[in-house]
Amino acid sequence: MMHKNAPVTLIGAAARKFAANRLAAISLLFLLAVLALCLLAPWLTAYDPVKINLRGLNEGPSAEHWLGTDKGGRDIISRLLFGGRTTLWISLCVSAIIAGTGTVVGVLAGYFGGSADSLLMRITDVVLSFPFIILIIVVKSIYQGDGIPSLIWTVGLLGWGGFARIIRAKTLAEKENEYMLAASALGAGTLRILTRHLLPGLLSVFIMNLMWTAAAMIGVEASLSFLGFGVPIGQPSWGNMLADALSPEVIREQWWVWLPAGLLITGVILSINFIGEGVKEAFRVQERHL
Repeated sequence: MMHKNAPVTLIGAAARKFAANRLAAISLLFLLAVLALCLLAPWLTAYDPVKINLRGLNEGPSAEHWLGTDKGGRDIISRLLFGGRTTLWISLCVSAIIAGTGTVVGVLAGYFGGSADSLLMRITDVVLSFPFIILIIVVKSIYQGDGIPSLIWTVGLLGWGGFARIIRAKTLAEKENEYMLAASALGAGTLRILTRHLLPGLLSVFIMNLMWTAAAMIGVEASLSFLGFGVPIGQPSWGNMLADALSPEVIREQWWVWLPAGLLITGVILSINFIGEGVKEAFRVQERHL
């Protein structure tokens, strides 16, 4: 049977292995820096990210506006920081809904099997059978929900299928391990087996897929906002900033309007993926030694 301190030992050893991964560690520092700047946005910029300034439309970088202004005369740095708060908050909330729903469905299907597995996997197949972005656009068009909460719930409740399948596959593998079979033979209850034995075994897969989901949701927010189905136009987000690049003139002559947001989206997504790969490798190495 797995030693009771094994999960703690695994996490500590994996953390040390992760810290030794230079690319993953740098990516983590970059992500933390972006998060800190976005959280401190009200204290780092004096410009209102939504207030129109007709006297400063489409100004290039200057001493007053380091990254220029957009078509509404709004400071680009202010839009980046406050927009990052919006985009990252949406990514976090949607990822939590997807991870929570996917984990519950995957664990129940994999552990109990039988009719429960068949029913839950058929529901999952239905969720996965439609193109993700197109389904969200259709639901948003029918529902006509406005604002960020409706966007978060729509994306979260339509995006858990892949997460559930991964958790189910890992649950099926963990269920056959000796410590799980021993716990069941010794008369441990279902709740104890799930919380004390199964869930710790799912930790590495859960963390890795949570990271990759968070990265994907940043891209989803940007895509939906770019297409006009995401964050309301009046509210800053990285996706809404990219939407200004719909004009060829802006792309050619006003790089400061869209390029900073594009670079931040790319950098954050890459950093999250590098962190995920670092976590994956750290847990993989440590699990071999348990």
